[in-house]
Amino acid sequence: MSMWWFITTLAITAFISYSPAYAYDNNPLQDICVAVNDSQAAVFVNGKICKDPKLATANDFYFSGLNVSGNVVPGLGFASTRVAVNNMPGLNTLGMFLGRTDLEPQRLAQFHTHPRATELITILEGTLYTGFLVPDAANFFKSRLFSKIINPGDVFVFPKGLIHFQYNMGNKKATYLSFFNSQNPGFVIIPNSIFASNPPISDNILAKGFQLNKTDIALLRKKFS
Repeated sequence: MSMWWFITTLAITAFISYSPAYAYDNNPLQDICVAVNDSQAAVFVNGKICKDPKLATANDFYFSGLNVSGNVVPGLGFASTRVAVNNMPGLNTLGMFLGRTDLEPQRLAQFHTHPRATELITILEGTLYTGFLVPDAANFFKSRLFSKIINPGDVFVFPKGLIHFQYNMGNKKATYLSFFNSQNPGFVIIPNSIFASNPPISDNILAKGFQLNKTDIALLRKKFS
C-alpha cells in the first residue's frame, strides 16, 4: 500500500509540475473587467483578438519614427512616443511596450505608477534625477526613497506598481527610452487621479486625508484638472 501511495504521489507531483494549467490567473491587461452572466452581451479578451497567422506580414512587426520627438503635452512639458500593440500589432501577447519621452528642462514627469509592469529606462540625452518609493516595512506610515542622478548611457529600473518620477535637472531637453514587461502597463498619475477624479472625491475627505483646508483643496483641484 505504501508503495502505491508513493507512486500516486509522484505521478500527481509530476503532473502539477509539468502541466500547462497553472493555479493562477494571467495578469490582467485592463484596469477593470466587470463580469456579466449574459454570454451574448459582449466579446472581450485579455489583450487583442489574433488575426489569422496566414494573413500576418512583416509590417505587423515593424514601427518607424522612434528617432523623432512626439508632440509636447500642453502644460506638462514632455512629449511621448509609444510603440505598443495599437501601432505594432505583432507585439500582441509578447508582453512588451516601449516608449520614448522628451522632457523639457526643469520639468517633472509627475509621480505615477504602472500597475501592470516593471519599467526600465535608459538615457539618450540630458540628465535626470529619478527615483521610486518603497513602503517602509517597519513603519507603513513612511516610505523609503531610492533615487539616482542618471546621464546618457545610464540605466535605471522601477519595480512593478511602485510610485516613481523623473525630473530633468539640466538646462537642455532630456530624452530617454522606457521598456515595459507588459503590452499594457497602465499609467496612473497620482495627483491627477486624486484631485481630478470624476465624480470628484468629497472636499471633506480630501481635506482630512491631506490635512489641508478646503481652500487648499480647491486650489489643487484647479491645478490638476
